[in-house]
Amino acid sequence: MPYMFISTQIRLETGPTNVGDEYSDPALMNYLGARKTTMLGNNFAEYHVDDPPRLVLDKLEKMGFRVQAMTGVGQTLVWCLHKETE
Repeated sequence: MPYMFISTQIRLETGPTNVGDEYSDPALMNYLGARKTTMLGNNFAEYHVDDPPRLVLDKLEKMGFRVQAMTGVGQTLVWCLHKETE
């Protein structure tokens, strides 16, 4: 999967960080130390880590991901990352 998003709430910029959805690469989620959760009322699962976004971005850079874009949406910070495929 060459693209991924990570996000966090502005007031929670020290963590937790949302790092994927139920279709994310399980090996990558394991590397990040993410846990899969389903919030009450949602019919989909998400992966979260307790680390702040800065640490998650550092780990993803080591795996070959590069930030393509970053924005704020309401009270949420979102980063889009890309990894070159071989």
